[in-house]
Amino acid sequence: MHFSSLFSAATLLLCNISGVSSFTSSINHATPFGLGFYPTKCGMASVAAEEAVSVNEKIRNIAVIAHVDHGKTTLVDALIKQSGVFRDEQQADEAGGTIMDNNDQERERGITILAKNLAVMRNGVKINVMDTPGHADFGGEVERVLNMADGVLLVVDSVEGPKPQTRFVLDKALQKGMTAMVVVNKIDRPAARPDYVVDKAFDLFCELGATDEQTDFRVVYASGIQGKAGHEPDNLEDDLGPLFDAIMESIPPPSVDSTEKDSLQALISNIDYDDFMGKMGIARVTNGSVQSGQPVALQRPGGSKKTGRISKLFVFDNLGQKEVQEASAGEIVMFCGLPDIEIGDTLITNEGGGANAAEPLPPIAVEQPTVRMTLGVNKSPLAGREGKFLTSRMIRDRLFKEIDRNVALQVEETESADRYMVSGRGQLHLTVLIETMRREGFELEVGPPTVILKDNEETGKREEPWESVEIRAPEEYSGACIDLLNQRKGELQDMGIEDGENMMVIKYLVPTRGMLGLRSALLTATRGTAIIDSVFDSYKPMITTEIQGRDKGSLLAFAAGTVTSFGLEGAQDRGKLMAKPGDEVFKGMIVGIHQRPGDLEVNVCKTKALTNMRSATKGITTGITAPIEMSLDACVEYIAADEILEVTPSKMRMAKNPDLAKKGKGKK
Repeated sequence: MHFSSLFSAATLLLCNISGVSSFTSSINHATPFGLGFYPTKCGMASVAAEEAVSVNEKIRNIAVIAHVDHGKTTLVDALIKQSGVFRDEQQADEAGGTIMDNNDQERERGITILAKNLAVMRNGVKINVMDTPGHADFGGEVERVLNMADGVLLVVDSVEGPKPQTRFVLDKALQKGMTAMVVVNKIDRPAARPDYVVDKAFDLFCELGATDEQTDFRVVYASGIQGKAGHEPDNLEDDLGPLFDAIMESIPPPSVDSTEKDSLQALISNIDYDDFMGKMGIARVTNGSVQSGQPVALQRPGGSKKTGRISKLFVFDNLGQKEVQEASAGEIVMFCGLPDIEIGDTLITNEGGGANAAEPLPPIAVEQPTVRMTLGVNKSPLAGREGKFLTSRMIRDRLFKEIDRNVALQVEETESADRYMVSGRGQLHLTVLIETMRREGFELEVGPPTVILKDNEETGKREEPWESVEIRAPEEYSGACIDLLNQRKGELQDMGIEDGENMMVIKYLVPTRGMLGLRSALLTATRGTAIIDSVFDSYKPMITTEIQGRDKGSLLAFAAGTVTSFGLEGAQDRGKLMAKPGDEVFKGMIVGIHQRPGDLEVNVCKTKALTNMRSATKGITTGITAPIEMSLDACVEYIAADEILEVTPSKMRMAKNPDLAKKGKGKK
């Protein structure tokens, strides 16, 4: 008897004796036993059933996940450059430093906002790579993309190790039963501590309830910026070859139940738009095959069918797409021809009226939003001077178009016909949308961010969201950080000094209400040295006492007009000013930050009285302090509950909410 036959017999005997329904083996397709298949369920399963589930060895589908700033996109850019995507070095240089982060906001902020697909070829195998955001506010993008992957590359910084968002994204991947491969990135950093990072990663896998197979992860050490990788931290090769090889060996190829057209199942995970082809769906073909021109339907479990015909079919090829006539299970496709595509729909066949069509797949489940803001028509005295899109209908259409592809966003209509409630994962999630609309030419009136409260049906108590916060700051500022977090009703979880660095690591649980406006206060208290990471933790009973917010009031314009340097000279002693000479202001507009609690009206439009008498102080001049530059994020953090933000294509103005001012007068 051959050794392989003996091994197969022993395997079947083990399954039958133990009575278990599944038997997992760590053997892969490169095993010397020549089995040539990935682990499948056995016990009751017959040989015929085993043969029915095949694998597509020519494809690997991977998602790159990590905490923000751990080098995912830089690593993916290096993979692209070493895959022959560019003709030569000159063309690679022309593509710029950030190939995947091609959005203007992504390049300005230095973060990934949207998940993106690309495909590279390696030794005849197509690797579909999905680059994902690392920021907690864009976690919906990660949840959406994981449906298209078979395995993940967990990128971890060689100094920092696993961080809060690392836990969130890895938990999502492990829940789906995915194989994870750990890439210790930035190994060229002088303070790199790879053994510590790998140990911490293993602890994280165990804490999240990973299986034995998942905890036996493959580790590759890499430097994305240098384009090098290796199996040992002190022995890197000159390219990313070891990383490519590890992907081929460790990430399983897609398993396929059937390649028949009637078995077609493809869950829509993303939507794109084309000026000529209209709405386009991006999906992974889970089962069956799909052809250009094929009659198909979009359906959700228990829902009605939306029928149509695929006019064009594409697969991902390098940084773009390539038109094909047919694609089978395991491939990630883009198609057009159906106008009503929605994320979460399943593409199934409609040949013969769909008599033999497969059942639709469960839709994508994403975490619920925790923060909301109102967006509406700009009604300030200076409205309508710059924007192209001003009406409530235009704003409404744009917001509902956004929720087509931004699955973590929710838009609701309010009692007011010209104001909409927009809910998202965090303040950054919403400000990115507002900034995008501002650049498109919209004028908006934005309300202050508020948290979304929930009623616990079991306890009957009102609950609010809490966030897990990790702050790294120099030791001398640790007292200031702890004081601020305690003022915001935070609960200390852990603190300590980082090995080899004079940095204090402070971990807190803080109500999301307390996190609003905290970031700028922490940066001020630590002179810009604090590194702040936060991720949603859970809903807890609401704190009844008031959480301290801004400790200083605002300087308000006394009357409408044009700001003068003479007016600013008199007002600058009262606090820090945001206005500069020549700016248009209106009554109640915020022109600065008061140095004390409470608001103060100042006349920044005051003009110097002219006389024919020579002044004794004519030769004495007073300098004007430079105004504070407020970004959109800073403005949203600053505004209090009774203030609003006016956003136009070129300006941002904060003011007291006139609606609340009227209510206050009525009460008196």
